[in-house]
Amino acid sequence: MLDDLKEEEIVNKVGGRFKLSTLIQKRMVALNTGAKPLVDAKGGDKLAIVLQEILQDKIYLDASGEVETTNMTITANLPPVYLSGSPPAVPPPAPAPAVQATDDDD
Repeated sequence: MLDDLKEEEIVNKVGGRFKLSTLIQKRMVALNTGAKPLVDAKGGDKLAIVLQEILQDKIYLDASGEVETTNMTITANLPPVYLSGSPPAVPPPAPAPAVQATDDDD
């Protein structure tokens, strides 16, 4: 399985080592969030599944860097942080409630 990563065939198929690592990472996230494997793999090793999907031309990166199959986008079930490429916006903290001074001496 890891020997597949050393072969130039898989690197050339995807378009370079950076694209290969991006494709693997995005597909692993998709599998970990419930996407179904597109190949039959024994043992449940997700990296082996992803490598077989690449070698069998089941998945590829489109021009925008999303994981695609020949008939559908498989990143549709990812949280927005994985789709946008940037960290999620954090809303500003809510303002603290106003505290009124009271004069307890009266």
